[in-house]
Amino acid sequence: MLEEVVATRYVTPLREGGSLPGIVEADDLGTYVMKFTGAGQGRKTLVAEVICGELGRRLGLRVPRLVTMQLDPVIGLGEPDQEVQELLKASGGLNLGMDYLPGSIGFDPLAYEVDPAEAGRVVWFDALINNVDRSWRNPNMLVWHGDLWLIDHGATMIWHHNWPGSQASAAKPYNASDHVLAPFRPDIAAAAAELAPLVTEALLTEVAADVPAEWLVDEPGFETTDALRRAYVDALLARAATIHERISLDAPAEDRLSQAPGWLTDHLVPWPHPTKKHKDGDK
Repeated sequence: MLEEVVATRYVTPLREGGSLPGIVEADDLGTYVMKFTGAGQGRKTLVAEVICGELGRRLGLRVPRLVTMQLDPVIGLGEPDQEVQELLKASGGLNLGMDYLPGSIGFDPLAYEVDPAEAGRVVWFDALINNVDRSWRNPNMLVWHGDLWLIDHGATMIWHHNWPGSQASAAKPYNASDHVLAPFRPDIAAAAAELAPLVTEALLTEVAADVPAEWLVDEPGFETTDALRRAYVDALLARAATIHERISLDAPAEDRLSQAPGWLTDHLVPWPHPTKKHKDGDK
């Protein structure tokens, strides 16, 4: 299970996120990015964050440590922003925290080069979890101490929003044409050979067990939270074995050209590929 901490101070909202996450201090003296059960996207966003974030970490990808966070709504009484007040009041109880990475910067493909092996692992992982939110428009990656970190997995496993159609949804291919790492020639075959054997029933069961039961209750079609956890395991296990065969990295369709740097088509001006990986202290 995830470690549980108690929020002691709300520091500031992060308005870049659509769900209005916030920077929060906790009783373990840690600082976290907190995501709230009272946000408009609902608790399934937090379920996806836990399952996919913890799966990514166990596969060796860099994902900030996750914790569950108890929140007393009284913390919000002194907040001058009415929107923040309402969010905190609606989120009493158990929420999700992600380690805050001080000094990290948003990933910019113009400034940071990713080798094909690492790009392949990230694209394969995003295909596995059906991540629709790692595009050039919104990379959801940070660079911290010269390394690439993956964040924000709430918009994944779209099938859990419609369980009756989950089998068909999970069987669909993954179009990575607009993935922010597509221009770096991701080695999908090598990533699949390395990672797919690691995605076992035991590993997925362990990851699903990390989700707090109160975020899983009252799901239509499931009598118990254990049955719902099993549904997550089955969908991901079935997808892991063959998803590499269904990843599309073709150039974007002409009716919606990608603006991701690196795509060289008849419609785009050639762009010089990044050649330097920026480390701490580089100018």
